[in-house]
Amino acid sequence: MGAAVTAAASKAHILGSVNPTETATAHPTPMTTPSKHPAAWSRFTLAAIVCLWLITVGNINLWQTLAALPGVAGARGLWFGVVFGVGIAGATFALLALSAWRGVFQLVAAFFLISAAASSHFMLSYGIVIDTSMLANVVATDAREAADLMTWRMIAFLSAVGVLPALWVVTRRVTPAPLFRRLWQNSLAAFLGLAVAVLSALWVFQDLASVMRNHKEVRYMINPLNGVYAAINLAAQQLPHHRKPLAVIGEDAALGTSYNAGARPLRLVLVVGETSRAANWQLGGYARATNPELSALAARGEVQYYRDVMSCGTNTATSLPCMFSALGRGDYSPSNGPSEGLLDVLQRAGLAVLWIDNQSGCKGACDRVPNVNTRAATHPELCSTGECFDAVMLDDIDARINALPQAQRDKGVVLVMHQMGSHGPAYFKRTPDAFKDFRPECESAALPSCELSSLINAYDNTVRYTDHLLASAIAWLSEQSESDAALWYVSDHGESLGENNLFLHGLPYSLAPIEQKHVPQISWLSGNMQTRLGLTAACLQAKAGEPYSHDNLFHTLLGLADVSTALYQPQLDITASCRQAPQ
Repeated sequence: MGAAVTAAASKAHILGSVNPTETATAHPTPMTTPSKHPAAWSRFTLAAIVCLWLITVGNINLWQTLAALPGVAGARGLWFGVVFGVGIAGATFALLALSAWRGVFQLVAAFFLISAAASSHFMLSYGIVIDTSMLANVVATDAREAADLMTWRMIAFLSAVGVLPALWVVTRRVTPAPLFRRLWQNSLAAFLGLAVAVLSALWVFQDLASVMRNHKEVRYMINPLNGVYAAINLAAQQLPHHRKPLAVIGEDAALGTSYNAGARPLRLVLVVGETSRAANWQLGGYARATNPELSALAARGEVQYYRDVMSCGTNTATSLPCMFSALGRGDYSPSNGPSEGLLDVLQRAGLAVLWIDNQSGCKGACDRVPNVNTRAATHPELCSTGECFDAVMLDDIDARINALPQAQRDKGVVLVMHQMGSHGPAYFKRTPDAFKDFRPECESAALPSCELSSLINAYDNTVRYTDHLLASAIAWLSEQSESDAALWYVSDHGESLGENNLFLHGLPYSLAPIEQKHVPQISWLSGNMQTRLGLTAACLQAKAGEPYSHDNLFHTLLGLADVSTALYQPQLDITASCRQAPQ
């Protein structure tokens, strides 16, 4: 592979060289003063060097993954790796050749180097891959979340593998060339690079097809092509011709018969968990006491835990809008364009709706309903560390509700609380000291550097704190004796905690392990609410072992709120078979 790249570099140098007669003076003299400028580089030589760096140092994770695959072991596997690497270099060289214009080329090369280094760091550290949904998640990351990821390990890796090589590239003086010559040279170089990529793929097509078919994660590890493809795909989704008008849904929404004259107002709380995986919930059989407060309520038959619930996506940017959509995971796609969701339908029916966010936003789900963010909260106990613990969402909750329009409040209030929950990698930041039941805990965002037991301790503490938040919300609702109250909780997606060397979340759904998709869900209904809907907690408990998903949320919440619309599908309402005619 080194010989092939060296030969390509030599040819590229010749291809990009300038005719000496174009730069020499007409009558040189022996006394000419040597130039103080450094020697000029052919842009194609630089491109070849960048490609060599990218396919070796910039793709460590790819080569480690391929080396571990039994199907490409031995001498045949080595040959496949060499040819595959040459093909990646050819495709990358073609991209660089297309951008080999003055003022553009070195910036593009530097971007490739730095982005490849960043991708490599996260793939090596957390086992993630780079696809469109992961890039969308990165774009949606706020400064607070980004700060959690900035470790000394990341800074050192990014500097050595990306920033320093990029600085070297941008400080080289590139040989100039006339516009027309540059055009045909760039085109020819791009064609040759693409030809090398295609011929390499054909040369090892059988092994390549097998790897890509049986190990789909490999296609998302190829730096920098994975990032380029994801960026183009993400940008295409945002192009003007893809920006469709807002789809209005549920225009026929109306309140049901439970809102007859004299009926108590509804108090329905939906808590959207963040990055909570079902595997670490005591209610689901986990050996540790991560849910002591909810377990006490469940023992009295007041709380139902749903054991088999699957998420709509593996990251917040996908799951959050999907779970509030009427479409379900099979039909939901960001490319569908903006659409109203569950909260719009509930509000249109005549209910007061409020979204309280202790995270990085609702991803469009709350854009048309009253919403507040706790980012600016200054609670002395709950917000003293630079971010607020989730209990801040219950602070001044009555005042927030009383600020909603009274006509809607008199019918009912739907309150959504979006948690910080178990958001990583800085799990230790999510829990107050009083709820750190499991010690020692990992106090670093560089998760692979922590002992696995301390990492799990830190994560379990976040589940313990969510347990407290939910129990506190239920206690608050229990005091609303003049209302018919209910609480529903479900997490947006799960998390990997070192299984198969994977951390965090965000893998493509088809590749993601169960830990990133299996999420906890609970329900609690007051006695008044059970009477209102004509159901019993015992009936819900009997259904708690059945398989569900985020697809059920839209219809279940419509059922609990007793809102009628043609969108409602009773077969997807978890409570429907338990519910009699409202009283």
